[in-house]
Amino acid sequence: MFNTRRLLVFVVDILLIVAAYTLSFLLRFDFRIPADERQLFLYGLYIVLIVKPVVFFTAGLYRTLWRYASLQDAIEIFKVVTLSSIISIFAVLYIRHFAPVPRSIFILDWFLLFFLVSASRLVWRIYRETYVLPRSGQGKRTLIVGAGEAGSLLLKEIGRQADSPYKVVGFVDDNPHKQGMRLHGLPILGGTSQIKGIVRKFHVEELIIAIPSASGKSIREILERCQKSKVRFKILPSIGAIIDGKITVSQIKDVDIEDLLGREPVVLDEQSIRNYLTDKRVLVTGAAGSIGSEICRQVARFNPYKIILFDSAETPLFFLEKELSAHYPDLRLIPVIGDTRDKGRVEMVFDEFTPEVVFHAAAYKHVPMMEYNPAEAVTNNVGGTRTLADAAHAFGVKNFVMVSTDKAVNPTNVMGTTKRVAEIYVQALAGQSATKFTTVRFGNVLGSNGSVIPIFKEQIRRGGPVTVTDPRMTRYFMTIPEASQLVLQAGCIGNGGEIFVLDMGEPVRIVELAEELIRLSGFLPHEDIEIVFSGLRPGEKLFEELLIDGEGIRPTTHEKIRVLAAVQTDLALIGAELAGLCAMARAPDITAVMQTLRRLVPEYTPSHQFSAGATSTFQRLRPDLFPTRGIKPVTINFPSGKI
Repeated sequence: MFNTRRLLVFVVDILLIVAAYTLSFLLRFDFRIPADERQLFLYGLYIVLIVKPVVFFTAGLYRTLWRYASLQDAIEIFKVVTLSSIISIFAVLYIRHFAPVPRSIFILDWFLLFFLVSASRLVWRIYRETYVLPRSGQGKRTLIVGAGEAGSLLLKEIGRQADSPYKVVGFVDDNPHKQGMRLHGLPILGGTSQIKGIVRKFHVEELIIAIPSASGKSIREILERCQKSKVRFKILPSIGAIIDGKITVSQIKDVDIEDLLGREPVVLDEQSIRNYLTDKRVLVTGAAGSIGSEICRQVARFNPYKIILFDSAETPLFFLEKELSAHYPDLRLIPVIGDTRDKGRVEMVFDEFTPEVVFHAAAYKHVPMMEYNPAEAVTNNVGGTRTLADAAHAFGVKNFVMVSTDKAVNPTNVMGTTKRVAEIYVQALAGQSATKFTTVRFGNVLGSNGSVIPIFKEQIRRGGPVTVTDPRMTRYFMTIPEASQLVLQAGCIGNGGEIFVLDMGEPVRIVELAEELIRLSGFLPHEDIEIVFSGLRPGEKLFEELLIDGEGIRPTTHEKIRVLAAVQTDLALIGAELAGLCAMARAPDITAVMQTLRRLVPEYTPSHQFSAGATSTFQRLRPDLFPTRGIKPVTINFPSGKI
C-alpha cells in the first residue's frame, strides 16, 4: 500500500524515466532530434512509460527505506533498471510500425536511468544526514576504539539516529597504517596507548570499544587506560551477537566480566544438531534452572516438534514457558511439574509424551549446601539420574545427554561425588542400551543461579566488603549460552558412553575476578571496596580439574570438545550398589552413605569426617532448636572447627 512518501518517490521515478529516455535521444542526435525521428521518439516513450513503472512497482522497489540507502540497494536498483530496460527493448522490437530505434539509444537510456534513480536515493540520504538530523551539540563527546568494520558500522548507525546519545569526535586504533587517516570524515587520532591524552585534548566524555574480536587480555589493557583517563566506557557485544553485520546503538552496553574473560564465540555444527533435534520430541529436566532454561532456548532455535519442560520449581517454570511462547509462538511447549526422584511421575511423562531426546540438567549443585544435606544430594543427583536414565532406556529414547561438572573429578565434596557416581551409572547403562547416553562435563558458568558473579555484584552494590574464600583459589569459567550450545553439540558426537569435556580456557583466580568487577563498577579494589578472605567453605578446594588420572582424552570433530574414552562397568553391580546407596539416603543413615560414596568413588577425599556425637549437622550448629528424640546421632567434624 502506498503512503504519501512512496507515492512521491514513484512519481519522481516516472519523471526520471522520461528524463533518461529523452536525454538518451538528445545525446544520440547532438541535442537536435531530427523531424523524421520524433514519431519514433514518442512511440518509444509510450512503451517505456507503460513498461518501466510497472516493473519498478512489481519488483518491490518502493518497499525499501531509502533513508538507509546502501550498496545493496544500488544492486537492487541495477537489477530492476536492467529488467525494465530489457522488457522495453523487446516491446519496441516486437511492434515494428516505425523505423528501428538506434541501439545506442537503449544503452544510453539504461545507463542514464540507473544513474538518475541511484543518485536520487543517495541525494536524499545525504540531505537527511546533513540537514534533517540535528548534528551539532547533541550527545556526549565520544571516542570509538577500533577503526575497523565494527567501528565503521557503529559510526554509521550513530549518524542515523536523530536523538543519538553519542557525538563521535574520532577513533583510536593500534594499527599504525590507520593512524592519521580519516574514516567517514572523522580522524583516527592515535593508538590506545594515547587514550588519556586524546581524552583530555578533545574533551571526550565517553568511550566505546568496537573490537568484537578482541581477546580478554586486550580488553583488560584498554580498560586500564580508560580508567586512568577517568572516562566512562562501554563496549559492543561479541561478534556472535551481531547479526548479519548490523550494529545498533541499542547493542552498546557496559563492559561486563564476560568481556574481560574473552571467551571466543562458539561455532556450532548446526546441521548435525538440526539432524537430531528438528521435528523431535525433546525433554529437558531442570528446565527452569540457569543451564536448563538456556538449553531450552537453544533447542527451540532448531524447530523441535515439542519441548517438555520438566522441573519442580513452579514459578520459574511459568516464566520460562511465557518467555519461550513469546519468542516461538508456533512451538509446542509442555510444562511439567515433577521430580526426577519420583519414578512413577517420570515414567508417566515418558509414556505420555514419548521424548526422543533428553537433556538432563536437574541436579543439586551448591557445594556447601550439599555438605549439610548429603542424603538429599544422593537421592537427587544419583537416584534422580538413575530413574531418568532407566526410563530413557526403557522407552527407547534416541539421545540422552547428562550435564555434569568438573567437581566430579577427584572430588572433595558430596556434590561432586554424587555427580561422579551418576556419571558411572550412565556410562554403565550406555553399554547395555540402544539409547546413546553421553555426559558433558564443564566448570563454573558465569551468571548462573548462585554463582560467584551475582554475589560479588550484590556485595559491591552494598559498598563491600567483597568476600573471597582464599587468594589462591582458581576456577574455570564459561558463559551460560556457550555451555548450553556445547551441550547440544556434544549430544550428536560419539557413540554413547563417552564423557565429553568442554574447553574451559585458562583458569581464573577468583580474587582477580573480584578486583575486575570492582573496577568495572567504578571503584578501586582494596581502597574503595575492601576484599576479605573468609577461608574455604565445606567441601571446597583451591582448584578444579577436568580429568581423572587414567582417563584417556581424545579430540572430537569440534575444536572445543574433547572426549574421554568409555569405561566398561558392570551394570548389575553398580545398579545394586546404587539401590543400596539410595536406601541408606532415604533412611537416612549418613555414615553408611558416606562409606558407600567412598567405596564407589575411591578418589573421593572428603574434607571432613562424619562421626557420632549429634543427631545432625543442624543440631550440631543449633542444638537448642532440635530436641533429642532417640534418633541415631551423626555429626560432621570440620578441620577448621567451623562451617
